[in-house]
Amino acid sequence: MLWVKAFHIVFVAAWFAGLFYLPRIFVNLAMVPADSHAERERLLLMAHKLHRFSTILMAVALLLGVWVWVGFGTTRFSGSYWLHAKLLLVAGAVGLHHMNRRLLGSFETLANRRGHRWFRVYNETAVLLFAAIVVLVTVKPF
Repeated sequence: MLWVKAFHIVFVAAWFAGLFYLPRIFVNLAMVPADSHAERERLLLMAHKLHRFSTILMAVALLLGVWVWVGFGTTRFSGSYWLHAKLLLVAGAVGLHHMNRRLLGSFETLANRRGHRWFRVYNETAVLLFAAIVVLVTVKPF
């Protein structure tokens, strides 16, 4: 079971690497001049490939997480408030992943109306989620 837990951690970290980097590509896309088609297409290709790859990483991380959850017998929820909070944050990370897909779609259809500053702030969302999840799992504060 420790092998499953180790691989769960690896896949979560890899998935979050995609959540960290894709909004950074959005920052660059938001700054591309209107006449720079080649640069825009290159960034869109990178973003699309990264999102597709991180979707696979997310699926494996979630499957391994369920395996760890069931394997360690932690399917009880009573008294595990840290686990409630962690699962809520994981749901938020999945939502962020899907939000990234929606934002990528807005760039692909030339419908993005947000500036690079908004994406710079948005870029920090994954960092905050990751930090909160790690603290909850490690410290189990409640």
